[in-house]
Amino acid sequence: MAAPWKAAIATAALLFASGAAEARSNEPRWIASWGSAQMVPEGENALPADAASAITLRQVVRISAGGTQFRVRLSNRFGTRPLPIGAAHLAAAAKPGTPAIGAGAPLTFAGRRDAVIPAGAELYSDPVALSFAPGADLAISLYLPETPKPQTGHPGARATSFLLSGNHVAEPDLPGARTTTRWYVIADVEVAAPANAGTVVAIGDSITDGYGVMPERNTRWTDVFAQRLRSQPATRNIGVVNAGIGGNRVLLDGLGPNLMARFDRDVIARSGVRWAIVLEGINDLGTLTRDAPATPEQHQALVQQVTAAFRELAARAHAHGIKLIGGTVMPFGGNSYYHPAPELEAARQAINSFIRTSGTFDAVIDFDQLMRDPAHPDRLAPALDSGDHLHPSEAGYRKMGEAIPLNLFTQSCRPASNCN
Repeated sequence: MAAPWKAAIATAALLFASGAAEARSNEPRWIASWGSAQMVPEGENALPADAASAITLRQVVRISAGGTQFRVRLSNRFGTRPLPIGAAHLAAAAKPGTPAIGAGAPLTFAGRRDAVIPAGAELYSDPVALSFAPGADLAISLYLPETPKPQTGHPGARATSFLLSGNHVAEPDLPGARTTTRWYVIADVEVAAPANAGTVVAIGDSITDGYGVMPERNTRWTDVFAQRLRSQPATRNIGVVNAGIGGNRVLLDGLGPNLMARFDRDVIARSGVRWAIVLEGINDLGTLTRDAPATPEQHQALVQQVTAAFRELAARAHAHGIKLIGGTVMPFGGNSYYHPAPELEAARQAINSFIRTSGTFDAVIDFDQLMRDPAHPDRLAPALDSGDHLHPSEAGYRKMGEAIPLNLFTQSCRPASNCN
C-alpha cells in the first residue's frame, strides 16, 4: 500500500494536470493573419537619426484571415539591449496611405499598458476583442520612449508608416507626421481562429517580398493569393504571411539572414502554420557569377548545396507537421546585374529538376513554366517582366498569385495527391 504522503502527491499531480489541460482547452487557437520577416534595417532603411527617442510609430498592415479576437507580436530580435514599449494601440486604418484610424483599443502586456522586450526577444500583446473582416487594413501604433539599437524591422513594407514625436497612439489622426515605407518592431498579427484554420507562410527573396510594388497597392503575388483564399468559403479562414526578404539567399547572408538560418523563426515558430511555400535560389545562382566567372565544379557544388538545403528544410517542416511546397526558380536571362551565362542556366535547370522530381516537396508550383517566354525559356515572358529581366511586373505577380491551386490548402488535397 502506498504511503499516505505519496498518494497525496499523486492526487495533487493529477488535479494539477487536469486543471492545466482544461485551461489550455479554453485558450484560443491562434493563427498568424499577417507577418513579416525580421532583419536589421541599415542605412536609409533605419529610423531617422533624429527619431531616436519618444516617438509614435503608426504602421498599417493588411490582414488575411479575419475574426473577433486579435493579438500582436512585437520583436526586438536583433536588439542588443532591452526595448521599452511605452504604449500600444490597435485600430482599423481609416484610409491606407494616411495616419487616420477608426475604431480600436489599447494593447496591453500581462495587463499593463507598457512593457519591456529583452534583447533578442519577442513579445505578444494580450488578446484584444476587436472585430476585423478578412483583408482589413489595421493600424498598429507604438510609443517608443527609446528606439532599439540595433533596430529590428522589415524594409519592404510596400505600405506607408508614420512617425511623430510624443505619445499619440490612440489619437484618430497624426497631423504633421513624417512618413516612411518601412516597418519596425512589428512581427505578426494573430487571430483566434476555428479548428479548421491555418496559416501559409510564403518564404523567399525580393520576388516574394514584392520588389517594384508601390505603397498601398497590395499587388504582391501573396496579396493576390490571399485575396483568392478569402473569397472561397473553404479557405477563408486561412492566413497568409509574406516572409520575403529582398536579396535573400538559401545559403549565405545578404541584406537579411539566409534562408537556412531564418526558416525556423519565420516558418516553424509562427502560430498555426500548416503550409510553407519556398521560392528561393535565384540570388544564390546570380551571385555565383556576378563578379567573376565560376568553374564547372563551383556550379556543381552550388546545385548540390542548394538541393541539400531544400532536403533539410523539408525535414524540419515535416517534423512539425508543416507541408513544404516548392516553387521552381524563375528565369532571369538578360538581367544586367547577374548577367547569367549558359552554365548558370544549366545550374538553374538542375535545381528546378530537383524541385520537380525529387519528391522532397509535398507539392510543386512551377513558377518557371508559368512565367517563362516560350520562345526564350531562359527569360521571363515580356508581358510578365518588370523590365529588369529578374522581377515580375504587376501583371506577372498577379499571374503568380492566380496560379496557385487552392485545393493545396483544403482536405481534398492530401500529400499523395497530384495537387500541383
